[in-house]
Amino acid sequence: MKLGKFELFAFTDGTFALDGGQMFGVVPKSLWERKIPADDRNRVRMSLTCVLVRTGTHNVLVETGIGDKFAPKYADIYGIEKSTTLPAELAKLGLGPDDIDIVINTHLHFDHCGWNTRRENGRIVPTFPRARYYIQRGEWDHALHPTERDAASYVAEFFRPTEAQTEFLEGDQEILPGISVEVMPGHTRNLQCVQIESEGEWACFISDLVPTRHHLPYPWIMAFDLYPLDTLASRHCLLPRLAEQGALLIFPHDPDTPWARLTAEGERFAAVPVS
Repeated sequence: MKLGKFELFAFTDGTFALDGGQMFGVVPKSLWERKIPADDRNRVRMSLTCVLVRTGTHNVLVETGIGDKFAPKYADIYGIEKSTTLPAELAKLGLGPDDIDIVINTHLHFDHCGWNTRRENGRIVPTFPRARYYIQRGEWDHALHPTERDAASYVAEFFRPTEAQTEFLEGDQEILPGISVEVMPGHTRNLQCVQIESEGEWACFISDLVPTRHHLPYPWIMAFDLYPLDTLASRHCLLPRLAEQGALLIFPHDPDTPWARLTAEGERFAAVPVS
């Protein structure tokens, strides 16, 4: 998709599945299953969406999916299916690992940074050798010392080998002209959304603040969120602004709609699909 002078490409790194109750928190199953049906293990199918932004001077990758460094037991628990991979999708555009200049991770849960690294001759090395990786310092520190509640969400080999190439951020910051990050706490304390603007057109990779279009109602908050009331406050802060801009909203896990225009009617938001 064209966004001003930029080009945006939405890729998937395959799909995985998470417990529907965890994905929708306090929302009853009788309501959320009308949106996304559960399998016989009560799991709902989730996309692993990544976005490439071509600015004309840089190739910027937002998120890197779940990667390929998982044991069969792990793959079964999370229902990982690899109809394609992020590197394969980049290759369709003629891009290899050396062509990526910047990688932005919204946070470091295993389903968002899996291809930050890859296996090479028995070692784990950065997938993108020329890239600078951008993450909030607080998220990096927490990922290395998680709590008992969220330790399963972090896999150090997915991100730690990139440390020498990593830029540690302290709050909101512009990465390049037209590409910036904005901290929106809730899912994690230091979750950052990625704002993209060119010639007055806006897009936002909203990450797990709103993982799918079905999570647009303010109280439809995941049980995974460490700080759900902060999630609520962050949504009240960000969603009206994005709706006013008519921004392209990019969802990390929507299995059918990777992006949509955000519109609002009072306190209700709608995602209008775009081709």
